[in-house]
Amino acid sequence: MRFLSFTDLNIIMNKQHFVAVDLGATSGRVILATLDDEKLDLEVLHRFPNRLIEVGGKYFWNIFALYEDILQGLTEAGKRKVEVRSIGIDTWGVDFVAVAEDGTLCGLPRAYRDPYTNGIPEEYFEKCSRKEVYERTGIQIMNFNSLFQLYAQHKEQSSALKAADQILFMPDALSYLLTGEKVCEYTILSTSQFMNPRTKQVDEKLLEVAGVDKARFPEVVMPGHKIGTLTESIAKATGLGAVPVVAVAGHDTGSAVAAVPAEDEGFAYLSSGTWSLMGVELKEPEITEESYAMNFTNEGGVDGTTRFLKNITGMWLLEQCRATWKKQGKDYSYPEIMQMMKTTSPSVDLLDPDAAEFAAPTNMPEAIKAYCEKNGKAVPQDDAQMIRLIFDSLAAKYADVLGKLQQVSPFTIKTLHVIGGGAQNDLLNQMTADACGIPVVAGPSEATALGNVMVQARAAGLVGSLQEMRSYIRRSIETKTFTPNK
Repeated sequence: MRFLSFTDLNIIMNKQHFVAVDLGATSGRVILATLDDEKLDLEVLHRFPNRLIEVGGKYFWNIFALYEDILQGLTEAGKRKVEVRSIGIDTWGVDFVAVAEDGTLCGLPRAYRDPYTNGIPEEYFEKCSRKEVYERTGIQIMNFNSLFQLYAQHKEQSSALKAADQILFMPDALSYLLTGEKVCEYTILSTSQFMNPRTKQVDEKLLEVAGVDKARFPEVVMPGHKIGTLTESIAKATGLGAVPVVAVAGHDTGSAVAAVPAEDEGFAYLSSGTWSLMGVELKEPEITEESYAMNFTNEGGVDGTTRFLKNITGMWLLEQCRATWKKQGKDYSYPEIMQMMKTTSPSVDLLDPDAAEFAAPTNMPEAIKAYCEKNGKAVPQDDAQMIRLIFDSLAAKYADVLGKLQQVSPFTIKTLHVIGGGAQNDLLNQMTADACGIPVVAGPSEATALGNVMVQARAAGLVGSLQEMRSYIRRSIETKTFTPNK
């Protein structure tokens, strides 16, 4: 296949259409993307909630409801009467579904928020040490990782796991429902804590300890792989015809990082939202004593790259405060929050946004006050001071993590690219630039969808490299640069 240069694109790229399915832990979207020689436009065809289901004290994702909503979005695309080149699906990480020998799903997939993995890593480490697990995977130890979910399900004698002929991660399971074809996409597998990042294959020993056969997982494929085409019934029902379904970077952060509009490799990224992920893009995994001590993670990216990153609590603290204040009759809008910030002075003390006390409190403002009292820090006296404390602490946390990234990065980090919803938070972006001491480039806010679409565009032969993808995105979006105040 001959990849097209940008000169070629200017001549022949006339309204190319792709569908991106982007699913988060609280909501999902089906998006129609239109590319031409100048820009990339996104139209949300269908937006829908993604709700946890609690049954008997266990938490599940309603994958069948998600499937129906995806079909509704695809039907809307069919009504546009345009030629859709392909469809790609990205989701959150770690969760999976069991598929029986006859192809039937073995019930609903368990959700990572299910507390059934509490204490499980410690049990697992009695059979395979914590350090060995990290050395074999390079993944940050978190109790909800797929490895520990599998161990927990094996321990509780899960009927779904017993009946499983194959195990599919969420984006792969949804692609399977659309095409009937099973794959294991590299970037989503990389979140599991049972992938060897050097070979990019499933680690047999780690699965054996968890009580699961390696053969339960299909062939590992890279972003850009054609999984199959819509089944005959779906092709007809949606009006789209036999459209290919392409494996994109199935992990939503993998898709988002592919859309960083960087001009060279000297950048770090901050995927900013309710939760934040800060990292650098490397050609090879970084698994050292230093990375182990700092609990950094190595996840897969487009072109077999490694996303060396740290998970950080993002706007979770503020969102939970807003939820509590709303119940109290104080429904602060973001413009009001920005105005409140202007009335405050820099915080005297800072808190750790990743502290365990903030994981799931019933009242976040009270949890923050209790944390400050316990640790001998100044307690916020009003809501404005509480907001300022959160923002100051987040900016400081970002600066701390960036400093640790620079210690192990093979290149000098010159710029921090903020992508995702946080790209629209001008105040926090300026505070982050000041704290980090390097320029912050904000945008795109729709990074995940853009990365999803551009991987499809490359699979269609419209661009030939990751750098060309990023160049096209730079041409299509507006970014905003925040320079550190001296």
